[in-house]
Amino acid sequence: MTDQPDDSDEQADQHARTPGKGRTPTAREITPTAPEEFGLVQVWWGDGKGKTTAALGMGFRAAGHGHRVHLLQFMKGGTASVEDVRGEYNAIAEMPGFTYENSGHYGWHGFLDGSDDDEHRARAQGGLSRARDVVDASDADGELPLDGPAEDGVHMLILDEILYAANRGLVDPEDIVSLVEDKPENLELVLTGGHDEPAFATERADLVSEVRKRTHPIDAGQRARKGTEY
Repeated sequence: MTDQPDDSDEQADQHARTPGKGRTPTAREITPTAPEEFGLVQVWWGDGKGKTTAALGMGFRAAGHGHRVHLLQFMKGGTASVEDVRGEYNAIAEMPGFTYENSGHYGWHGFLDGSDDDEHRARAQGGLSRARDVVDASDADGELPLDGPAEDGVHMLILDEILYAANRGLVDPEDIVSLVEDKPENLELVLTGGHDEPAFATERADLVSEVRKRTHPIDAGQRARKGTEY
């Protein structure tokens, strides 16, 4: 009489054929690794909270796999309403393979807060030029040093609030289109920001998420909270 495999043996065999082999995920040492399936254009826009948060989450996830990630922030140069600290900057500084820089001017463009609108525009243009440099350098298909500068190339580039800068006329949407069209095939490009739909970007994106606001404490007078908004 032939022995019949029991259900546990069959399940183990099925697990063995999967990428995870049926194992529970655990933390591992971070070493430089080339991504296998990067190269998409992502757009995160809308009037709800979570666009930057989602982009940062992806950045940390990618860096955790040993991929090289860079965050370039537009518009967020600091304001009088929040402290001069960013939780994400502190965390990024401790994360191998993840770097950041800020091209924003202090205050908010067009809000009559004493900040210089011309300086907002100049800073945004500087950020756009910097983005172009990083995009042009990011044509490597293989591993990248985790401690290398962004100008030597990255696997994922997050241009945070660049769409908001375009909404406000600080950068030309056509320049963003040019970044999208000229980016290397394997560079994952993430664009965030803006309450108005950036059709120039969404029609060229592989992934588009509209983040809608249903309820937000800011409408009841709650100011930005340390640890959730900055």
